[in-house]
Amino acid sequence: METAGKSRSAVIREKLNHPIIDSDGHTAEFEPALFDYLRDIGGSRAVDRLLALPDSPLSFRWYKLSPQERRDQRQIRPHFWVHPAANTLDRATSSLPKLLYHRLDEMGLDFTIIYPSIGLFLAHLGDDELRVVACRALNKLQADAFREYADRMTPVAVVPMHSPAEAITELEYAVRTLGLKAVLMPGYVRRPLASAVRKSPEAGRYAFWLDTIGLDSEYDYDPVWAKCLELKVAPNFHSPSVGLFTRTSISNFTFNHIGHFAAAGEAICKALFFGGVTRRFPGLTFSFLEGGAAWGCTLLADLVGHWEKHNAEMAQLYNPAALDQALIERLFREYSPAAYGGRMPYPNEFRSNILWGREEKPEDIDEWALCGVKRREDIRDLFVPNFFFGCEGDDSMTALAFDTRKNAFGARLNVVYSSDLGHYDLPDMRDAASEAWELVEHGLISERDFCDFVFTNPVLAKTKVNPAFFAGTVVDDAAASLLTERKAQIASAAS
Repeated sequence: METAGKSRSAVIREKLNHPIIDSDGHTAEFEPALFDYLRDIGGSRAVDRLLALPDSPLSFRWYKLSPQERRDQRQIRPHFWVHPAANTLDRATSSLPKLLYHRLDEMGLDFTIIYPSIGLFLAHLGDDELRVVACRALNKLQADAFREYADRMTPVAVVPMHSPAEAITELEYAVRTLGLKAVLMPGYVRRPLASAVRKSPEAGRYAFWLDTIGLDSEYDYDPVWAKCLELKVAPNFHSPSVGLFTRTSISNFTFNHIGHFAAAGEAICKALFFGGVTRRFPGLTFSFLEGGAAWGCTLLADLVGHWEKHNAEMAQLYNPAALDQALIERLFREYSPAAYGGRMPYPNEFRSNILWGREEKPEDIDEWALCGVKRREDIRDLFVPNFFFGCEGDDSMTALAFDTRKNAFGARLNVVYSSDLGHYDLPDMRDAASEAWELVEHGLISERDFCDFVFTNPVLAKTKVNPAFFAGTVVDDAAASLLTERKAQIASAAS
């Protein structure tokens, strides 16, 4: 469907009466420049230290080990060949902001938010000093590299979150000094188990837990969310979980990669919800990139199902104190097989907790207390408006987000288009818009759904926190008109 030399994506874009906003493109960092910034900020040895870290995204450790050593050390298969090579133009485009800028029309994109590649891992570095330095260096490089193209592209600032203090410091610098307006935060922090470290400092490398920030965290992160509101930036999460959970194959990258962004996104999303963050900070939106929407639909349904069956009131139905001891003993006497040997009742110390339960403290029963859910509809109000789900163009499961027959409350989840340009998920950048449009061509979503996917939802995800996010960009007028129209609709509904 290429017309007069135009790409299929360009032809599709010309037919639309709304912009296409890409909420998740990627740059392939130019290492020599990143290293220059790293040395300037962290000193002459900073690069060597980064290369030597076992958890560095620049580590080649797996390749230096024999198959047996990989097995003994459980060294997972790292990412490989994730950027285009045969398509040399695209490979160069992913590293050169000027070239990307001049090719956006070819991709059918009006505006794109640029995420890093190496930078996805920097905020997870275990070295406290180098983590902060590396994020600062990357943020300064990205701000300098993309500054003159701000009308059509904006890079994210990578914000480390091992403590609220380091997060707030980098937020202040990224927004106030560098002028960045989008931020990427890790969806979890890997922390050593204190009990293991007390036995052996080295054990902390292997015995760890994942702090998902919103619930049961090492720190109170409310000051970070408050700072986001103050600085008018919406938190975005794009954390890899390769190497965690069940994604620990030492031989198969694809095994590790499938679903890993969704798994990390679900963890931080649940933590934010149950920790009451969306109740305390209703003005914030939270986006989870490149994991799709299917897990979001499932999570919403699971929250409702668990509330209906296991809220504080319903939980009393399962309270072991309500068990009729005389009745259950009589039933066991009458119906037990010979193998049971008439051993009922039997001592409590032999009764497993999962089958018989134990006495619980009243304050431990209501697991919905922090988020303040008192009725079913509270789940909808705390979940649907606040969470946004990044979906790639070729993900047919995006259609679930719009399926009001299946989604709890008849909800339409807030999906935002994530091209993933620069990575192998989009083999040809010219197919960016056309790949997403295929959802319409295949009858999976409507044209109205498509508009929400690539325009309405991306605008709302940013402007709820920062109404001026798109000011001065090529989509400024369209975004302003959309917000004016929505305000009028809300006012009309209220009257």
